Amino acid sequence: MSAHGITSRAHPLWLAYILHRLSGLALALFLPLHFLLLGQALRGEAALDQSLAFSDMFLVKIAEFGLVFLLAVHMFGGLRLMAMEFLPWSPSQKTLAAGATATSFLIAVLFFMKAI
Repeated sequence: MSAHGITSRAHPLWLAYILHRLSGLALALFLPLHFLLLGQALRGEAALDQSLAFSDMFLVKIAEFGLVFLLAVHMFGGLRLMAMEFLPWSPSQKTLAAGATATSFLIAVLFFMKAI
């Protein structure tokens, strides 16, 4: 039994922990690709136009939706972790974790709707 009574990996707070870790890993893996695409601007106008045309594809917009979702999940998950560190523990942590995920999804959907 742990300090807060979380004994199962099926517990929502453990799942929030895993989602936060995986979103951070995915964002870290995305950074080199992002820098590579930004570096195309240094190669000239034609290379930049080709990169911009690539980013206008529908599949890339779906990937951007996922990226915005991961970024929002990671941000809200980090805020939730800071709240756990600095505020007294309460049973409403599951509600905060679910709210953080729902808010992240809403932000990603709004971004996606604007992108298409």
